[in-house]
Amino acid sequence: MSSTLSAVAAVPAAPSAQALAHFEQAFGFETDCWDVHDAFSRGVEDFVLLDVRSHELYDRGHVPGATSLPHGKITEGKMAAYPMDTLFVVYCAGPHCNGAHRGAIRLAKLGRPVKLMIGGLTGWIDEGFEVESGEPTAD
Repeated sequence: MSSTLSAVAAVPAAPSAQALAHFEQAFGFETDCWDVHDAFSRGVEDFVLLDVRSHELYDRGHVPGATSLPHGKITEGKMAAYPMDTLFVVYCAGPHCNGAHRGAIRLAKLGRPVKLMIGGLTGWIDEGFEVESGEPTAD
């Protein structure tokens, strides 16, 4: 049996109190596909879901109920249509894409509440949820 530690164990886990704080704080920054789907399926729409990919990718397939707004087009002018306390949930293609982070940064810089839907469209599909296609509204 080897006495060499794995890469997993080579760096010790954080103390439990720090781990608890870290993981509890994560919910202030992100949500997941299941929670978004659950809210929409119950008709609870206390947030706006933004697909921050290009309009072309949105048209090919997106989460039902999502609004198409590419991250580069998130501006104060576009956000003026929403009350300042509107919670936005952003997503992009999936874990291999940082578009949702870019969108979240833009919204945060505008003083808007924002969370990231972890997994993005890939996570949505992995959960077995329906995807719809169609033209986004013009921006």
